[in-house]
Amino acid sequence: MSTPTRVTVSAFINKPVSIVWNVWTDPAHIMQWNAASDDWHCPKATNDPRTGGKFSSTMAARDGSFSFDFEGVYDDVQLHKRIAYTMADGRTCEILFTDENGGTSVVESFDAETENSVEMQRGGWQAILDRFKAHAERNA
Repeated sequence: MSTPTRVTVSAFINKPVSIVWNVWTDPAHIMQWNAASDDWHCPKATNDPRTGGKFSSTMAARDGSFSFDFEGVYDDVQLHKRIAYTMADGRTCEILFTDENGGTSVVESFDAETENSVEMQRGGWQAILDRFKAHAERNA
């Protein structure tokens, strides 16, 4: 089996890390930002942000044509610093939260899957992260 391609996306959020962490981990917030475009949404999210905890987000087309659950288990959770998890399909992801002059740098690195191009995956994950940034800066 070949080693998966690692993809990294990032954003700078003009909010303190404690607020950014809360918006990232609170299911009420997750349902507001967790979509790559306006024609998708996240109608359901559960999250237990601790090592060994599980998460699940339902990703759904607004027209009802398609949905799937994005889920996994946390391998390591360090409050306000790092989240590492394994997705249901065995791929891994790491998110680093870094305080930078009162704002927060969020860097997310994940194993690409093999169905879609790396460029498409990078674009989708970056779009979700950009929506997260907008939501966090506007609503937190």
